[in-house]
Amino acid sequence: MSFAGKRVVITGAGRGLGAAFAVVLADQGAEVIMTGRNVENLTSLAESIRLRTSKRPETHQLDMADISAVTLFAKRMRDDDKPLDILINNAAQWLPGKMNEHDAYAITQTVSGIVTGPLLFTRGLIPLLEKSGAGDIMNIVSISGIPNTPLLGASVAYYAAKHGQAGMNDALRQELKGRPVRVQAIYPSYIKDISPLVDSQWNSVPEKTSWATNRDIVEAALFALSRPRHMTLASIIVDPDSGGLY
Repeated sequence: MSFAGKRVVITGAGRGLGAAFAVVLADQGAEVIMTGRNVENLTSLAESIRLRTSKRPETHQLDMADISAVTLFAKRMRDDDKPLDILINNAAQWLPGKMNEHDAYAITQTVSGIVTGPLLFTRGLIPLLEKSGAGDIMNIVSISGIPNTPLLGASVAYYAAKHGQAGMNDALRQELKGRPVRVQAIYPSYIKDISPLVDSQWNSVPEKTSWATNRDIVEAALFALSRPRHMTLASIIVDPDSGGLY
Protein backbone atom coordinates (compact mmCIF):
# COMPACT_ATOMS: atom_id res chain seq x y z
CA MET A 1 0.00 0.00 0.00
CA SER A 2 1.22 3.45 -0.91
CA PHE A 3 0.07 6.28 1.31
CA ALA A 4 0.42 8.81 -1.50
CA GLY A 5 -2.91 10.52 -2.06
CA LYS A 6 -4.54 8.83 0.93
CA ARG A 7 -6.76 11.11 3.01
CA VAL A 8 -5.87 10.66 6.67
CA VAL A 9 -7.32 12.15 9.87
CA ILE A 10 -5.04 12.11 12.91
CA THR A 11 -6.36 13.14 16.32
CA GLY A 12 -4.00 14.53 18.93
CA ALA A 13 -1.65 15.54 16.11
CA GLY A 14 -0.15 18.66 17.66
CA ARG A 15 2.67 16.92 19.49
CA GLY A 16 4.27 13.61 20.38
CA LEU A 17 3.14 10.48 18.61
CA GLY A 18 0.34 12.19 16.68
CA ALA A 19 2.79 14.75 15.30
CA ALA A 20 5.15 11.96 14.25
CA PHE A 21 2.33 10.25 12.36
CA ALA A 22 1.49 13.54 10.63
CA VAL A 23 5.05 14.20 9.48
CA VAL A 24 5.75 10.65 8.28
CA LEU A 25 2.46 10.33 6.40
CA ALA A 26 2.87 13.78 4.83
CA ASP A 27 6.40 12.80 3.76
CA GLN A 28 4.85 9.78 2.02
CA GLY A 29 2.38 11.96 0.12
CA ALA A 30 -0.75 11.52 2.21
CA GLU A 31 -3.35 14.28 2.49
CA VAL A 32 -3.13 14.86 6.23
CA ILE A 33 -5.87 16.38 8.39
CA MET A 34 -4.58 17.19 11.86
CA THR A 35 -6.74 17.79 14.94
CA GLY A 36 -5.70 18.73 18.44
CA ARG A 37 -6.43 20.96 21.39
CA ASN A 38 -3.53 23.37 21.00
CA VAL A 39 -3.80 25.64 17.95
CA GLU A 40 -0.23 26.91 18.25
CA ASN A 41 1.18 23.38 18.19
CA LEU A 42 -0.93 22.44 15.18
CA THR A 43 -0.03 25.61 13.28
CA SER A 44 3.69 25.26 13.97
CA LEU A 45 3.77 21.62 12.91
CA ALA A 46 1.72 22.30 9.78
CA GLU A 47 4.20 24.96 8.74
CA SER A 48 7.13 22.58 9.33
CA ILE A 49 5.40 20.00 7.14
CA ARG A 50 4.74 22.61 4.45
CA LEU A 51 8.44 23.48 4.36
CA ARG A 52 9.31 19.77 3.95
CA THR A 53 6.67 18.77 1.43
CA SER A 54 5.43 22.04 -0.13
CA LYS A 55 1.93 21.09 1.02
CA ARG A 56 0.32 22.34 4.22
CA PRO A 57 -1.93 19.90 6.08
CA GLU A 58 -5.38 20.92 7.25
CA THR A 59 -5.50 21.79 10.94
CA HIS A 60 -8.55 21.89 13.21
CA GLN A 61 -8.77 22.65 16.89
CA LEU A 62 -10.63 19.77 18.51
CA ASP A 63 -10.84 18.56 22.09
CA MET A 64 -11.96 14.93 22.05
CA ALA A 65 -13.56 15.40 25.46
CA ASP A 66 -15.85 18.09 24.03
CA ILE A 67 -18.68 15.89 22.81
CA SER A 68 -20.54 18.66 20.98
CA ALA A 69 -17.41 19.80 19.13
CA VAL A 70 -16.53 16.23 18.15
CA THR A 71 -20.02 15.54 16.84
CA LEU A 72 -20.20 18.79 14.87
CA PHE A 73 -16.77 18.36 13.32
CA ALA A 74 -17.63 14.85 12.15
CA LYS A 75 -20.86 16.21 10.66
CA ARG A 76 -18.96 18.95 8.80
CA MET A 77 -16.69 16.31 7.32
CA ARG A 78 -19.68 14.23 6.24
CA ASP A 79 -21.26 17.33 4.68
CA ASP A 80 -18.09 17.78 2.60
CA ASP A 81 -18.70 14.20 1.43
CA LYS A 82 -15.03 13.47 0.65
CA PRO A 83 -13.91 9.86 1.06
CA LEU A 84 -11.64 9.19 4.03
CA ASP A 85 -9.01 6.47 3.80
CA ILE A 86 -7.55 6.33 7.30
CA LEU A 87 -8.60 7.49 10.77
CA ILE A 88 -5.90 7.36 13.44
CA ASN A 89 -7.47 7.69 16.88
CA ASN A 90 -4.40 8.87 18.77
CA ALA A 91 -5.61 11.63 21.11
CA ALA A 92 -5.50 10.80 24.81
CA GLN A 93 -4.83 12.95 27.84
CA TRP A 94 -2.42 11.26 30.26
CA LEU A 95 -3.65 11.39 33.85
CA PRO A 96 -1.27 9.96 36.47
CA GLY A 97 -1.67 9.70 40.21
CA LYS A 98 -4.02 8.37 42.86
CA MET A 99 -7.78 8.42 42.51
CA ASN A 100 -8.29 10.81 45.43
CA GLU A 101 -5.93 13.35 43.84
CA HIS A 102 -8.36 14.11 40.99
CA ASP A 103 -11.64 15.95 41.01
CA ALA A 104 -14.73 14.78 39.17
CA TYR A 105 -14.00 17.06 36.21
CA ALA A 106 -10.52 15.60 35.59
CA ILE A 107 -11.85 12.06 35.76
CA THR A 108 -14.78 12.82 33.47
CA GLN A 109 -12.58 14.60 30.93
CA THR A 110 -10.14 11.70 30.86
CA VAL A 111 -12.82 9.10 30.22
CA SER A 112 -14.65 11.29 27.70
CA GLY A 113 -11.49 12.17 25.80
CA ILE A 114 -10.32 8.56 25.50
CA VAL A 115 -13.60 6.68 25.08
CA THR A 116 -16.73 8.74 24.43
CA GLY A 117 -15.23 11.35 22.10
CA PRO A 118 -13.31 8.89 19.90
CA LEU A 119 -16.32 6.56 19.74
CA LEU A 120 -18.62 9.34 18.54
CA PHE A 121 -15.98 10.69 16.16
CA THR A 122 -15.41 7.26 14.67
CA ARG A 123 -19.12 6.61 14.32
CA GLY A 124 -19.50 9.94 12.54
CA LEU A 125 -16.72 9.22 10.05
CA ILE A 126 -17.59 5.61 9.17
CA PRO A 127 -19.70 6.69 6.13
CA LEU A 128 -16.64 8.47 4.71
CA LEU A 129 -14.38 5.50 5.44
CA GLU A 130 -16.87 3.25 3.64
CA LYS A 131 -17.02 5.70 0.76
CA SER A 132 -13.28 5.20 0.16
CA GLY A 133 -13.94 1.52 -0.50
CA ALA A 134 -11.00 0.46 1.69
CA GLY A 135 -11.12 2.46 4.90
CA ASP A 136 -8.88 1.88 7.90
CA ILE A 137 -9.30 2.73 11.57
CA MET A 138 -6.12 2.56 13.65
CA ASN A 139 -6.71 2.93 17.39
CA ILE A 140 -3.70 3.89 19.49
CA VAL A 141 -4.54 2.30 22.81
CA SER A 142 -1.88 1.49 25.47
CA ILE A 143 -0.75 -1.46 27.51
CA SER A 144 -3.00 0.14 30.14
CA GLY A 145 -5.84 -1.32 28.06
CA ILE A 146 -4.63 -4.90 28.55
CA PRO A 147 -6.06 -6.86 31.50
CA ASN A 148 -3.78 -7.41 34.49
CA THR A 149 -1.04 -5.03 33.38
CA PRO A 150 0.54 -2.87 36.12
CA LEU A 151 -0.66 0.70 36.54
CA LEU A 152 2.88 2.06 36.02
CA GLY A 153 1.82 5.44 37.41
CA ALA A 154 -1.45 5.66 35.50
CA SER A 155 -4.54 6.81 37.35
CA VAL A 156 -7.58 4.58 37.77
CA ALA A 157 -9.45 6.88 35.38
CA TYR A 158 -6.82 6.58 32.64
CA TYR A 159 -6.49 2.81 33.10
CA ALA A 160 -10.26 2.34 33.00
CA ALA A 161 -10.59 4.58 29.94
CA LYS A 162 -7.93 2.65 28.04
CA HIS A 163 -9.78 -0.59 28.82
CA GLY A 164 -12.87 1.10 27.39
CA GLN A 165 -10.95 2.07 24.25
CA ALA A 166 -9.73 -1.51 23.86
CA GLY A 167 -13.33 -2.68 24.12
CA MET A 168 -14.36 -0.10 21.53
CA ASN A 169 -11.70 -1.44 19.17
CA ASP A 170 -12.84 -5.04 19.54
CA ALA A 171 -16.53 -4.19 19.19
CA LEU A 172 -15.98 -1.97 16.14
CA ARG A 173 -14.03 -4.74 14.43
CA GLN A 174 -16.94 -7.14 14.97
CA GLU A 175 -19.68 -4.70 13.99
CA LEU A 176 -17.91 -3.58 10.81
CA LYS A 177 -17.07 -7.10 9.65
CA GLY A 178 -18.08 -7.51 6.03
CA ARG A 179 -18.03 -3.77 5.38
CA PRO A 180 -15.13 -2.00 3.64
CA VAL A 181 -13.63 -0.65 6.89
CA ARG A 182 -10.81 -2.46 8.68
CA VAL A 183 -10.22 -1.91 12.42
CA GLN A 184 -6.82 -2.42 14.06
CA ALA A 185 -5.13 -1.32 17.27
CA ILE A 186 -1.66 -0.88 18.64
CA TYR A 187 -0.86 -1.08 22.36
CA PRO A 188 2.34 0.83 23.19
CA SER A 189 4.10 0.76 26.52
CA TYR A 190 5.99 3.86 27.63
CA ILE A 191 7.17 5.81 24.59
CA LYS A 192 10.33 7.88 24.19
CA ASP A 193 9.21 11.04 22.41
CA ILE A 194 11.35 11.66 19.33
CA SER A 195 10.52 13.67 16.23
CA PRO A 196 10.97 12.85 12.54
CA LEU A 197 11.76 16.55 12.14
CA VAL A 198 15.05 15.92 13.96
CA ASP A 199 17.15 13.47 11.93
CA SER A 200 19.61 12.79 14.74
CA GLN A 201 16.72 11.58 16.94
CA TRP A 202 14.67 9.74 14.33
CA ASN A 203 17.58 7.84 12.79
CA SER A 204 19.41 6.93 16.00
CA VAL A 205 19.63 3.27 17.02
CA PRO A 206 18.05 2.72 20.46
CA GLU A 207 19.82 0.73 23.15
CA LYS A 208 18.46 -2.74 23.92
CA THR A 209 17.08 -1.46 27.23
CA SER A 210 15.47 1.64 25.70
CA TRP A 211 11.77 2.37 25.77
CA ALA A 212 9.93 2.14 22.49
CA THR A 213 10.10 5.36 20.48
CA ASN A 214 7.60 7.26 18.38
CA ARG A 215 9.31 5.79 15.33
CA ASP A 216 8.69 2.24 16.58
CA ILE A 217 4.98 2.91 17.01
CA VAL A 218 4.56 4.78 13.72
CA GLU A 219 6.34 2.08 11.74
CA ALA A 220 4.38 -0.72 13.40
CA ALA A 221 1.09 1.05 12.70
CA LEU A 222 1.95 1.85 9.09
CA PHE A 223 3.03 -1.75 8.56
CA ALA A 224 -0.42 -2.89 9.71
CA LEU A 225 -2.14 -0.30 7.53
CA SER A 226 -0.12 -1.39 4.50
CA ARG A 227 -1.17 -5.06 4.73
CA PRO A 228 -3.43 -6.46 2.00
CA ARG A 229 -7.13 -6.22 2.76
CA HIS A 230 -7.46 -9.92 3.57
CA MET A 231 -5.30 -9.31 6.66
CA THR A 232 -6.21 -7.57 9.93
CA LEU A 233 -3.58 -7.15 12.63
CA ALA A 234 -6.24 -6.78 15.27
CA SER A 235 -4.02 -6.08 18.28
CA ILE A 236 -0.32 -5.19 18.15
CA ILE A 237 1.37 -5.09 21.56
CA VAL A 238 4.65 -3.20 21.56
CA ASP A 239 6.85 -4.54 24.34
CA PRO A 240 10.40 -3.16 24.53
CA ASP A 241 13.16 -5.77 24.50
CA SER A 242 14.40 -5.27 28.03
CA GLY A 243 13.19 -8.71 29.03
CA GLY A 244 9.72 -7.87 27.81
CA LEU A 245 6.53 -7.75 29.86
CA TYR A 246 6.15 -4.00 29.69
